[in-house]
Parts: sequence; structure tokens; C-alpha cells
Amino acid sequence: MGFSAVLVEDSMSLGALYSEYLCAEGAEVTLVNFGEDALKELARKQPDLLVLDIKLPDMSGMDILTKVQQDYTQITVIMITAYGTIDLAVDAMRAGAFDFLVKPFDSKRLAITVRNALKQKDLLALVTNYENSLPKTNFHGFIGDSLAMQTVYNTIDCVANSKASVFVMGESGTGKEVCAQAIHQAGTRAQEAFIALNCASIPKDLIESEIFGHTKGAFTGAVSNRDGAATRADGGTLFLDELCEMDLELQSKLLRFIQTGVFQRVGGTKEEKVDVRFISATNRDPWKEVQEGRFREDLYYRLHVIPIELPPLRQRGKDVMSIAKKLLKQYSKEEGKSFKRFSTEVERCFVNYPWPGNVRQLQNVIRQIVVLNTAEEVSLAMLPAQMTAQMTAQMSTAVSLSMTDLNTSAAPVEAKAHYASESGFENAAQQALQKTTETAPNQQTQVVDDDIQPLWLIEKMTIETAIEQCDGNIPKAAGLLDVSPSTIYRKKQQWEDKGL
Repeated sequence: MGFSAVLVEDSMSLGALYSEYLCAEGAEVTLVNFGEDALKELARKQPDLLVLDIKLPDMSGMDILTKVQQDYTQITVIMITAYGTIDLAVDAMRAGAFDFLVKPFDSKRLAITVRNALKQKDLLALVTNYENSLPKTNFHGFIGDSLAMQTVYNTIDCVANSKASVFVMGESGTGKEVCAQAIHQAGTRAQEAFIALNCASIPKDLIESEIFGHTKGAFTGAVSNRDGAATRADGGTLFLDELCEMDLELQSKLLRFIQTGVFQRVGGTKEEKVDVRFISATNRDPWKEVQEGRFREDLYYRLHVIPIELPPLRQRGKDVMSIAKKLLKQYSKEEGKSFKRFSTEVERCFVNYPWPGNVRQLQNVIRQIVVLNTAEEVSLAMLPAQMTAQMTAQMSTAVSLSMTDLNTSAAPVEAKAHYASESGFENAAQQALQKTTETAPNQQTQVVDDDIQPLWLIEKMTIETAIEQCDGNIPKAAGLLDVSPSTIYRKKQQWEDKGL
């Protein structure tokens, strides 16, 4: 299928050559030599692809890239230059370029990059169209209209009116209690009580009393009768968070309660019966807990009737900014500040950041920004130092993988050493060395030649480890490494050709 492309290249000979490469891929190519001509062409007709040289006679390609990201967001940009450096590539990719090619490159290299860029463009368009056809953007406390969350919303709608037990799973900070509340609010029990109990935050000798209540004198400090969560949730919903932290002995009592709806208070002899809808949650793998003997299998089957797995924030795409904008507005009002928006660079940083702490971490970051700064726009300089350092390290690693093969070319040794020190793999080598020396803690640490791994080997080990952890799924591994799948395929082919 054909596509349109604008090629911005000041060299007439290279422009003609690269135009032929693009035409061979089915492109309708418009070649311009100056930045001003490129901007006029983009204003006249937006192409599918922009292949843009950074060094132009009248302006920087980076300025054109910034303009494209602001006004022509549907255009995919591939940056090219004969003056490739890690810093330049990092800046280009941060600014929104799909990939970065160092001249000279052959037709095969350009073809692979173009095909991947168009595939990503088509996939994003497909997902966007599908998401736009779905009405839910906010759902009982959740914010976001990503495809991953639409699946969660639909599941909640299906189970809300049922009495079937629901088991919510997900990483810490993904909103498991929000999910439980959404199920409660969307169902027929919405007007009744919603009682949440965190099993990990209650001492083991008190958790039975917290669930079932106790009678006066049942234990030291029990000066009166007290209702437990089961009694308070009668007619409504009982949410047991971090359920896998519960002792096996108490699990057996909970199982009987779930089966019959009948329980006894601690220290009591009278049985009480309630009508409770059970929702449980954990950030562990519950079946693994069963297999390792820490969770009862019969209780697992009673509670794990309807599983709901909440996606981590890093898999929710543009939801990150929807949540961030609402939090910025809320915290600014609470703190008496005037923040109104995020800069384009911060938005790009937020979308690309992995958010290991998920929504809870995002809340923390934005609260910190609002408290420590005063402005209308959140800038990169306001981000926590740890966050910006991690983003820089990830981007440098990604760019070093996507650069043309400096470590296997005839480039001078000095140039290779420069790229190695800048790429972030130096840290990986140091970690590998530290791991080796830690195996002999009683010996004096001494760096020898055998302790230092070649840069290409560290790179190979990193990629192979990612592929192994993704069960051979190269696109998924590429996503975790923040590189394009074509980069990994190219590297693997090079190693195979060399018998490595």
C-alpha cells in the first residue's frame, strides 16, 4: 500500500538516492532541500512520513521537529544526520522522532525503519479509532479511556449486579480498592455499606477480631462488644485487600464464613448470619501462593470466581496525562497554587516513564511538584531528580541500541570508547563486575582483565535476557527496552552472521 513522504535533505546526490529508496517502498516522495520549503510543504499537505535531516542550510531540523509535534501530530518523523552523537539522538527521540539514522545508511536499513514506523502509525490509528468508539472516559472513580481500561470497565459492568466473588489483581498502586468500590457502586448494593479491610496492615492477633468482631472480655483491652467488618458490611460489600497476607488458620474460618454467611465473634458463642458480597485483592500471584502452600486452594476457588487484572500505568498510554491533569488541578487548588498545564516535554516524559509505583507514584510526583514550585506550567526542571535521571539513562540505552553498528564498524577506537561511556552500558558493566566480586566477599576486590566485559557482549546479554523474560516475544522485549523491534532483529542477525 502506498504512502506519502516528504524528504528534507540538503545534499542533492543523497536526496536523489534516498528518494529512490523510499520510492522502492511504495512512497510518493516530495524532496526539498531547505527547512522553509519543508514547512511550506507540510502546511500544504500533511504526509504520512517525514524523513528529516538535522543539519539544514537555513535552520535546524530540530526546530522543524518541534513544529511538527505541535501542529502536525499525525506525521511520523525519522531523523537523519551525518553527525551522529548520543546526545543529539537523545534530544531527537525526546522531541518525538520515531527513530534516528546516521548517514550513510543503505536501502535495507531505511526500509526496515520506514516499515516499522508505518506499522506503528497504522496500529495507533486502529487503536485510536476503536477507543474513540467507546463512550467511557471516567468510570466510578477511574480516569482514562485506554483500551486496557475499557476491558476493565466492561468486566465491572458485567459482574456488578452479581453476587459472585471477585478477585482483583494488579501491581501496587494500580487502584485495586478503586476497582472494588466501582463494582460496589455500579451494582444493586450501591446504597449499602462498602467496608474495606487491609489484611497486611492489621496485626495477626487482631485481624480475626477486625473481621468478625469480639465480645466484652474476649481478650485484654476488649472492654465492650464490638462489631467487625462482616457485621458492618451486612447487605453491602466486604473488600479484603492483600488477602494473601492472611494466616492459614484464619483462612479456614473465612472459608466457612464465605460458604455459609455464618460466623462467631471472638470470645462469643452465638452464631450470626449476614448477607455480604466478597471482593478480594492482592498484588501477588494467588495461584502461586496456593502452589507454595501459603494460601488454601479451596479458599482460592471460592474467591477467585471472577478475576479482574488491573493494567499497570505504563500500559495505559494517554491515560497517564488524563490522570496527571486532574491531579494537577486538584492539588493546585488544595495548595493555593496557580498551576494550569504541563509543558510538551513534561507530557512526553510522563507518557514514556515506566511508573513502577503506578498511579500512587504519579500522585506523589505531582504533589511534590505543586508543593515545591510556583508557576502556571510544569517544566522539566520541576520533575524529581530521581525521575529525570532514570529517564535519561533509559533513553541513552535505547539510542545506543538503535545507532548504526559503531561497535562493529571501522570507526576509531576512541569514538567507540566515547559512545560506550555515554550509552549507559558502562553502568551495566560495573554492575556485572560488582556481582562477580561479591561472590568472594572475603577476598580483596581487584579489577582484572577477565572482569571487564566487552560492550557488545553486555548489549547482547541485555537483549537476550529481555527476550527470555518475555518468553521469546521480541516486540514485547523491545517495548521494555524502549527500542524498536527492528533494532533487536538487526542485532540478532549480526550476531548469527558472525557466529556469536
